Amino acid sequence: MTELGPVAWPPDPIKTERLVLREPEARDRAAFIELLASPEVHAYLGGPRPRDELEREMPEVPGRRPGSFVVDLDGAMIGQILLTRATEHRCPAAVGKADLGYLFLPRAWGFGYAAEACAAALNWFDGVLLGEPVVLTTQTANVGSMRLAAKLGFTEVERFQAWDAEQWLGLRSPVTPSA
Repeated sequence: MTELGPVAWPPDPIKTERLVLREPEARDRAAFIELLASPEVHAYLGGPRPRDELEREMPEVPGRRPGSFVVDLDGAMIGQILLTRATEHRCPAAVGKADLGYLFLPRAWGFGYAAEACAAALNWFDGVLLGEPVVLTTQTANVGSMRLAAKLGFTEVERFQAWDAEQWLGLRSPVTPSA
């Protein structure tokens, strides 16, 4: 994955009605470990990583790179949004496009936080890289992620087999400037 392009990073924190999207900080390390070690979070992502390995290898400030937002609720990390450039993909239609990814702690599921945070990140993206499409890949078995993709305006481009499961590639058409 490469940087998004000519984007000033990090941006000012993005505030929604309930959340703040911000750059990762040292205080988020424990939440990153919890996120990456969670069997529930990684049920459709190849499985969790061992907690002891994460404790040893996780940098003091994890996830600090262009396109990586911590989703903060009341001063605590509940998830991560990633906007990266797809330089390699199993689907040629995705290569070169911005790719949206998201992970949320299970205690944050079911409250609409993912939709709220992803919509805010996409709005930010539209403001800094106007006219660029965004792709999203998820397993078709991940019903919640499929619903979120539809809610965010992604439409199916293709389905493909990878990692022993059917995958779904969606595209969100670029926002065009109004005349």
